[in-house]
Amino acid sequence: EDAVAILAQVRPAHARGVVRVRREVVPVLHWAMCGILALLGLAEDAETWRKRALELAKLLRHRGPDWSGIYCKGNHILCHERLAIVDPDSGEQPFFTADKQVILAANGEIYNHKQLRAELKGEHTFLTGSDCEVLMHMFVEDGAGFLKKHRVNGMYAFVAFNENDGSFMAARDPIGIMPLYWGWGKDGSVWFSSEMKALNNDCEKFELFPPGCYYDSKSGKVERFYEPEWWSESHIPSTPINYKYVRDEFERSIVRHLMADVPYGVLLSGGLDSSLVASIVQRHVAFRTEDYSSDGGVHHKSHWPVLHSFCIGLPGSPDLQAAQKVADMIGTIHHSYTFTVEQGIDALSDVIFHLETYDVTTIRASTPMFLMSRKIKALGVKMVLSGEGADEMLGGYLYFHKAPNKEEFHKELVRKIKDLHKYDCLRCNKSTMAWGLEARVPFLDRDFLDVIMNLDPEAKMCTGRIEKHLLRKAFDVEEGEKPFLPKDVLWRQKEQFSDGVGYSWIDALKDRAAAVITDKQLEMAKHRFPYNTPQTKEAYLYRQIFSTHFPQEAAAKTVPGGPSIACSTATAVEWDEAFKNMADPSGRAVKSVHVDAYDSLEPAAKKAKTNGSAA
Repeated sequence: EDAVAILAQVRPAHARGVVRVRREVVPVLHWAMCGILALLGLAEDAETWRKRALELAKLLRHRGPDWSGIYCKGNHILCHERLAIVDPDSGEQPFFTADKQVILAANGEIYNHKQLRAELKGEHTFLTGSDCEVLMHMFVEDGAGFLKKHRVNGMYAFVAFNENDGSFMAARDPIGIMPLYWGWGKDGSVWFSSEMKALNNDCEKFELFPPGCYYDSKSGKVERFYEPEWWSESHIPSTPINYKYVRDEFERSIVRHLMADVPYGVLLSGGLDSSLVASIVQRHVAFRTEDYSSDGGVHHKSHWPVLHSFCIGLPGSPDLQAAQKVADMIGTIHHSYTFTVEQGIDALSDVIFHLETYDVTTIRASTPMFLMSRKIKALGVKMVLSGEGADEMLGGYLYFHKAPNKEEFHKELVRKIKDLHKYDCLRCNKSTMAWGLEARVPFLDRDFLDVIMNLDPEAKMCTGRIEKHLLRKAFDVEEGEKPFLPKDVLWRQKEQFSDGVGYSWIDALKDRAAAVITDKQLEMAKHRFPYNTPQTKEAYLYRQIFSTHFPQEAAAKTVPGGPSIACSTATAVEWDEAFKNMADPSGRAVKSVHVDAYDSLEPAAKKAKTNGSAA
C-alpha cells in the first residue's frame, strides 16, 4: 500500500489523464549507461578518421560492453558504447530523427522523460521508447538552449549534431554525475568523450566539461543552464524544516531511480546513507515503478522482486558488521566481500587508469569499490543504487562540526556540491563502470537536492549533535511504525568509505608509499610535479602512477588540489587552527570529533575500535 501511494504521487500529472499522442513506436524504455565519443568539425573527411575513432571508442568499451554504434559522415563522427539496463534487446545508439538529419549520442537516464515529451509543441516521430531520445527532439525544437527552457531531471552527458546546418551541442547534468571531457584537435576539431583516455593522445588540449552547462557550436560558447538560487554562496536559505516532507521526497527520489529490466541491487556499507537507500528500495522492490495503471496503481510486478545488497571490507572491518546488521533487518540477500591489503595495492594502477585521478581520498575509497564492482558484475547484476551526495548536501563530514556559523556551513555545502564531479561522482561512476556496472545516486536527484539545499542551514548544523541529524530524525519514525533502520545504525557516526572498509587499509597504503618513495623523491617533488605538487609519499606514489598512464600536463590539470582535512575544501581548513598542520584527509584526522581519532582515544572508543565497531 505504501508503494502504491508513493507511486501515485510521483507519477507525472499528464500520465493520469489523456495525453496528446504523436506518431511514435510503442514506448518501451531503454535506459543505457554508456561511453560516448564525438569528433566534430574534422578537417578531413570523416571516413579517414573512422578507424582511429573506433580504436579510441574501444578504450571506453568497459562502460558499454553490450553493443557499439557509430555515425560517420561528412566531417563528423559520433561513437557509442552501450550498457543496456532496460529492454536490452534494442535501443542502440546513436539515435536519429526520422529524416536522419539530427543525431544524438547520450550517456545516462532522464527520469522525467515522459513529462518532457508532453512539453514538446511540434510534431515529433519517436523511433524508440528511450528516455534519452527526447533530448534530441528538444534540441530540434528549441536549439541548444532547450536545457534552460525545460527542467530535465536526470544524470546525463550527451552530444547532438544537426546535419542541416552543421551545428552541434554538448551538455552535462547539473552536478556532473556523468563524466564528460572535451578537447581540441590539431586541425581545429572539437572532441567530446566520457573519459579522458580517449582524448589524451590525439587532442592538443583537453579538460573537464563543466557540469550544469552546455556548449553551443553556433555561438562557440559554454553557457550555464543550472543555477538555482542556493547555488550562490551569498544566498543563505531560510525554509524551515519539515521532517516528513524530507522523508517523503527522498522516497520519491528512490522510486524514480528504480527503472530496470536487468538484475539490480544496492551498495550497503552499513552507514546511514547507503542503509537508508537500501531500506527504501526494499520497500518498493516488488513493483515495476515505471508502469502505472490508469488509476495510479502499480501495473506490473517487478522482474527482479528480491533485493541483493553488497558490501566490502578488510576482515573484521566496521562496514562489514554494520552492513550485515542492516541487511538482516530489512531482509536483503546480502553479499559480504573481503579483500586483502595486497589485493588492494595490486589494483592501484588499474584503479588510477580507470578513475583518471591522483586525488588521495578518491583513490583510497575507489580501490575497494573497484574490487567489489567486479564481484557484483560477475553475479550478473548490472545496476546498483548508492548513497553518494548526502554528506555534501547535509554536512555529513566530521569537519563540519567545526563550522563557525550557519552562513559558513552553507557556503561550504555549496562549494562541496560544485566540486562533486571531481571527487565522489567521479569515484562512484568510474569505479563501477570499469566493469560495466551502473551506479545510481538518488540523493543527487535534482528535485530532492533542491528540497535539501533550500532548507535553513541551521537545521543541518552539527554543533552539539551528531552530523546529518536532520536526515536521521526524518527517518526516526514514531513507535508503532515500521522502522527504516535499527536505532544504532540510524545514529551511527560518519565513516568515510576508505576508513569504514578497515582502518588498516589506509595505514597499509601509507606504509607501501613509505617503502617505495624515498625522502629525496618527495623533497624534489616540486621539480617533477610542479602542478599540484604532492605533499606526502602516498600522494607522490599515486601521482607517479597517474603520470605513467597520462603524462600530459593537460591530464594533470583535470585533477583538483589544495589543502584538505577529512574531505574539506581549502576554505574550511581555516575553521580550526589544528587543521592547518595536517595533511591527511581521513575522517580520523578530526580529533575530538571522531570516536576513533588517531590519538587521545577515550576508553569507550578504544573498546569500540578493538571490537571493529564504528559506532
